[in-house]
Amino acid sequence: MVELEQEAQKKVRALLIGAHEEPKELMGLVDTLGMETASTMVLTRIEPTPAYGIGKGKVTEILDKAKLLFADCIIFDWDIDPTKQRNWEKASGKPVFDRNEVILRIFAQRAQTKEAVLQVELARLTYSLPRLSHMYGDMARQRGGSYGAKGSGETQLELDRRQVEDKIIQIKKELAQVQINRDTQRKQRERTETASCALVGYTNAGKSSLLNALTGADAFVENKLFATLDPTTRKLALAEGSSVLLTDTVGFISNLPHTLINAFKSTLDEAAKATLLLIVVDASDSECKKQYEQVLHVLKEIHAESVPSLIVLNKIDAVTDSVVMSQLDAAFPKAIKVSAHTQQGFETLLAAVTEQLLGNEAEYLVPSSQPQLVELVRKNGTITHEEWLDDGVHLTARIPPQSRTFALLSPYTTGAQK
Repeated sequence: MVELEQEAQKKVRALLIGAHEEPKELMGLVDTLGMETASTMVLTRIEPTPAYGIGKGKVTEILDKAKLLFADCIIFDWDIDPTKQRNWEKASGKPVFDRNEVILRIFAQRAQTKEAVLQVELARLTYSLPRLSHMYGDMARQRGGSYGAKGSGETQLELDRRQVEDKIIQIKKELAQVQINRDTQRKQRERTETASCALVGYTNAGKSSLLNALTGADAFVENKLFATLDPTTRKLALAEGSSVLLTDTVGFISNLPHTLINAFKSTLDEAAKATLLLIVVDASDSECKKQYEQVLHVLKEIHAESVPSLIVLNKIDAVTDSVVMSQLDAAFPKAIKVSAHTQQGFETLLAAVTEQLLGNEAEYLVPSSQPQLVELVRKNGTITHEEWLDDGVHLTARIPPQSRTFALLSPYTTGAQK
């Protein structure tokens, strides 16, 4: 009995196949999924073939290595179409899948709220539809195997195409209702002109840690990829008693499966419709420039590239090499350097957010006959000085530059912005 328990607790061993370079990110994904990397292989030259996608010589080499290492599965760091996937599994007798499926399984493990569970399920079913003959379930019957949801593999074996399609339609209906609820909440915020700020960035850049440090929230934090999927929104206090809503969003990653982008559309809308984006970059990661470019790519895909943004270099306390610091300064000349751990740079960050969201201080002279305008400023802006005189109401205030209140008060500006 003890031996059986030990066998069940052993991690699934995976042979990882990279293209042109070591699949470091895939190794991190596999670790997050709870698997063990048995070894890696890098293919420097790939000759596309109909059956396996690579030449027969490399196919034999991969199969022999998987057998020698007692690997439980083979994972490729690029997309594999269903036909090639079936051929690989038939030849190896092992589950074979790609990077996209690894990410889907991680999302299945991490989803907590009803919305996230629905989104992951939609992505999983969409991905699996052309792969119904794929050996789903074999991993769950091997030592330590898991898809992130109990019995998910066996369930897919039992589903036929019609059932999957019906389930997809049902989930889309439920997510449409979630979208309606989100739109209603967003309209309520827009009516009160509440500014919103979204934390976006590569997975594991420290967005949740930053949210916790800035707002005192208790968002889940773990040093693994995709530690949190569900967006968390908290109130962030700014200057002169004002505040904004700060939302932590799902982390991005290179080659994020389109099924996930589509499924998480309602969540990603929080970024697309935010007043300001804080693009969080892990300053301690040697790949941070490449990761930042990938974030910009995803923002463009969700039509959020035109949203005003600030670049935030997080984990700056972990950068001790002066050469690396100089490289960061060159790559991100306008970035704000912070540390969620030590709160270094928070004052500068809050000042920048205040300026972007609340605007610069300006002086206004409002006619005494229009007290409703003063009330609008009091409600939607920040008044630092107010004096009622014979010629009108003298105000010094910050008003969000893109708000209706700003447009209404513009004719009454008396001095330059400070």
